[in-house]
Amino acid sequence: MQLRHLGWNPILEDAFRPFREQGLVPARVAREDRGRYLLLDGRCERPAVLAGRLRHEASGRAALPAVGDWVAARAGASSTAIIVAVLPRASAFVRKLAGETTEEQVVAANVDTVFLVTGLDGDFNPRRIERYLAAAWESGATPVLVLNKADLDGELEAHRLEAEAVAIGVPLVAVSALERTGLDALAPWLESGRTVALLGSSGVGKSTLVNALLGTERQATGPVRPDDSRGRHVTVRRELVPLPGGALLLDTPGLRELQLWGDEGGRAGAFPDVTALAAGCRFRDCTHGDEPGCAVRAAAERGELDTARLESWHKLGRELRRLEARRDARARAAEEAKWKVISRSIKRLAKTDRRRTGGG
Repeated sequence: MQLRHLGWNPILEDAFRPFREQGLVPARVAREDRGRYLLLDGRCERPAVLAGRLRHEASGRAALPAVGDWVAARAGASSTAIIVAVLPRASAFVRKLAGETTEEQVVAANVDTVFLVTGLDGDFNPRRIERYLAAAWESGATPVLVLNKADLDGELEAHRLEAEAVAIGVPLVAVSALERTGLDALAPWLESGRTVALLGSSGVGKSTLVNALLGTERQATGPVRPDDSRGRHVTVRRELVPLPGGALLLDTPGLRELQLWGDEGGRAGAFPDVTALAAGCRFRDCTHGDEPGCAVRAAAERGELDTARLESWHKLGRELRRLEARRDARARAAEEAKWKVISRSIKRLAKTDRRRTGGG
């Protein structure tokens, strides 16, 4: 397999040129597990660890290599390579870490297409689809909505129409990964050298879909709970898997929750209907709440815009504003901590100078 089959392109070659002059080699992260990595360099798989400088100088978790990243590595004398730098990302599917920590986590990097997988069973949820679409548009990759478990759905056409109403302008494909039907419709996004990430909540059948696309039982699969069709994590780590046709599939564990990390761009991409209606509002900064002359609220009152969809738009907006406030607070705290260190250093230097000059 050559580098171009892994997604290497002229833009990456330009970015890598300074590292090539240092004798480093390009490679792509295929797996990450507790600080240890598996790299693909076009010739073989190679285990790798981070260079100490990269680990200590990283500005945060998101600055460290993620699955799908291109890196500059030093092969060394042993079989284990040393990752020296991470090349700029063309796209990154990012979420906020679960819990109270205000930090981003890169779920998948350098992805061309995101297959957003949802199950056509008890887990079908239009509001969750909107959330995933917002994150996908924010990532810079192209989303495709994959409706899995079509064999279990007695209301396939109704669910398809419901999905089309929230995934406006997004390609939609209904498949049965278990019965391996409908998979041919995914072919346009699975060309050689292209990278596709599978994302979705637990139990939607991503592992079964991986096996169907590979033509082999590579991934373990498990049952879902009968009461809500939710599953447990079968895939336990992110992994970049080459497909027989030459595409690369980035499989991820099911996400229990997807907290957004981004700005208004992702929400606007997921709600183009609201954005279009907002152009008719009386005020440019209309929040589509109680302002007079709100075209969005008027459309909802006329039944032209689903009120549940408008509420979802508001909910995601509130979440993004809270996130922005927390990020601002974290930035202020970091700035204050930096100046405290500088102030202490200045005081120590001044004290040392006084001692040297006999100033007491």
